[in-house]
Amino acid sequence: MVRLSVNLNKVALIRNSRGADYPNLVKVATDCEQFGAQGITIHPRPDQRHARYDDVAALKEVVTTELNIEGYPAEHFNQIVLSNRPHQVTLVPDEPGQLTSDHGWDTVAKADFLKEVLAGFREAGIRTSLFVDPDERMIEGAKEVGADRIEFYTGPFAHQFAADRAGAVAPFTRACRFAQEIGMGINAGHDLNLDNLTYFASRMPGLQEVSIGHALVSDALYYGMANTIAMYRSCLSNAAALQEG
Repeated sequence: MVRLSVNLNKVALIRNSRGADYPNLVKVATDCEQFGAQGITIHPRPDQRHARYDDVAALKEVVTTELNIEGYPAEHFNQIVLSNRPHQVTLVPDEPGQLTSDHGWDTVAKADFLKEVLAGFREAGIRTSLFVDPDERMIEGAKEVGADRIEFYTGPFAHQFAADRAGAVAPFTRACRFAQEIGMGINAGHDLNLDNLTYFASRMPGLQEVSIGHALVSDALYYGMANTIAMYRSCLSNAAALQEG
């Protein structure tokens, strides 16, 4: 079944808003694992408006499932990742002041840059993933520069889901099959939620992991974190059953 990694950026945003350490990100991460999360994700940005660079070391000490660090591979980010060696690093092509991730890498135009960065992470024994759009050329480029996995940027699917779910998922299904054919691991994330997750995951052969933060934390305001994680896990379980059926 597809693994659920919980992105804690929005929890960190609440913490930072009062200039204190509440809610404590380490406590939330360990509780999420206890509630059924199969991974913890954070995305520290240069302005550190939510997850901060020093959260990486704190989480590395306590996360017992998988720790995934997302970010743009600037020098300081790379040093933090190499110093702490999370289980996975997911590289995103964000500009420093970008509000949220909204597109994948051009793995062809940025091939030399990505190849050099990924080689350093690979040497340190860190699994690597590149944020990409559902484009076969970009997926093939990710393989050529040495990434272990891709993470599909699923914003376009989520935005089109209500109007045309079949049309929204079709390019991702095709891209997923292509990634399988060339031996790439497959992750996905961005705007996946309780409404669209089962449908999406059921049509993604070989999908290994989804990283979900904003929607999951928002749902937890109503349902509680333990119930919400169980609900997202149930979506993934239902997707697996649909694939088998």
